[in-house]
Amino acid sequence: MELDFERCYRAVDSRDQRFDGWFYTGVTSTGIYCRPSCPAMTPKRRNVRFFPSSAAAQRAGLRACRRCRPDASPGSPQWDVRADVVGRAMRLIADGVVDRDGVPGLAARLGYTERHLHRMLRAELGAGPLALARAQRAQTARTLIETTGLGLAEIAFAAGFGSVRQFNDTVRAVYGAPPSQLRAVNGTAVGGAGTVTLRLAYRPPLHTAALLDFLARRTLPGVDEVADGAYRRGLRLPHGTGEATLTPAADHVAATLRLTDLRDLAPAVARCRRLFDLDADPVAVDQTLAADPALAAAVAAEPGVRVPRAVDGFEITVRAITTQQVSLASARSTLTHLLREARGDQEALGPGAPSGFATAEELLGVADSGFRMPAGRRETIRAVARAVVAGELDLEPGGDRDETARRLTAIPGIGAWTAGYLAMRALGDPDTFLPTDLAVRRGAAALGLTDNPRTLDEYAARWRPWRSYAVIRLWRSA
Repeated sequence: MELDFERCYRAVDSRDQRFDGWFYTGVTSTGIYCRPSCPAMTPKRRNVRFFPSSAAAQRAGLRACRRCRPDASPGSPQWDVRADVVGRAMRLIADGVVDRDGVPGLAARLGYTERHLHRMLRAELGAGPLALARAQRAQTARTLIETTGLGLAEIAFAAGFGSVRQFNDTVRAVYGAPPSQLRAVNGTAVGGAGTVTLRLAYRPPLHTAALLDFLARRTLPGVDEVADGAYRRGLRLPHGTGEATLTPAADHVAATLRLTDLRDLAPAVARCRRLFDLDADPVAVDQTLAADPALAAAVAAEPGVRVPRAVDGFEITVRAITTQQVSLASARSTLTHLLREARGDQEALGPGAPSGFATAEELLGVADSGFRMPAGRRETIRAVARAVVAGELDLEPGGDRDETARRLTAIPGIGAWTAGYLAMRALGDPDTFLPTDLAVRRGAAALGLTDNPRTLDEYAARWRPWRSYAVIRLWRSA
């Protein structure tokens, strides 16, 4: 990927946090790589190289700066929103697909040969899938070293390494110190064997109230809750279940993760980042939306509004179908009953640790009486569940957005609104607009815009490529 040297160097010289995650600064005289915002003295031009990924910097023989910790910087918003093969590959690698299924599994998910996938990633990111996964494993290992009391051998396998030797060599190469030294420098462990605490970085600003308010209106007993300024929910992960408590702070989101299997740390982190839209570039979004006088005041009053996304695409699909043509309160009541029926335990949704949403298999086992919704809507949910179980429908961010939309709208009961809502929240599309949505139309009217769907859809073209963020703002205006 071409990086403009002058632009990148200006960002480094000004220590601009907005560029963290967009690229990495390699300093050849010291042998380290940093974030653009690293507080260290700006290196001389002749000693600087720029890299599109931390893996590319590591391949060049550089180790991570211990001061700015570039491996913990926000993810690139470019890979977060792009719908092409490279963007999808990056989201799948972040979710741990290479660690679980290897490069053949990643290539199969994307529909390309291993060789062609390797060539595309090298061209865009300066590193292949194995190197990218290795960089992520190193970050996972460092987190476990610093925040748990696990033995180093246990950490090696939990982070996805094939051997303790590989773990030691990788950590030493990436951080310039053996694992035992990282633990000694960072003090004693703060969590139990299955508990990890960490800081999720983001690019400011982050409008916490808008994020938590959106989620609070949609919480379900036994699945998620908002209390004391934090969001807490259950997770269904590749190797087991988990629980995440996310508390937004001034410059990060504090995350406490309780996992039944620590191999799920990387996917849990990726899903929490996705849920809070932490890899977004809010300055770029707000600049585009504020250029429209109709939205300028709202953007100035509430900078950094994000699109709340999802930890589970199937969950968001069921929620969207259930919410069709009914109020949020009614949908919550229906979903609460449905989840109780799916789990076969009337007490399962009581107080205690959230256990996450029901799986597709569980919902397929619910009798007709357990749905408490029109027959057509019930059959739509079952059709989606069957397609997910059969592997015919990919509702996760690594899926092909166009293909997913095509397969969704082929299911009776799913129209443009539902497909668009899922593209925005489950698939991470930053440029989805919902002109027929009643709340969108009310919000537009409140801002002095037309509420005619066709005219509003044409007007929204000026908000590209961030129309999903405009939808959230119109909902808030309503």
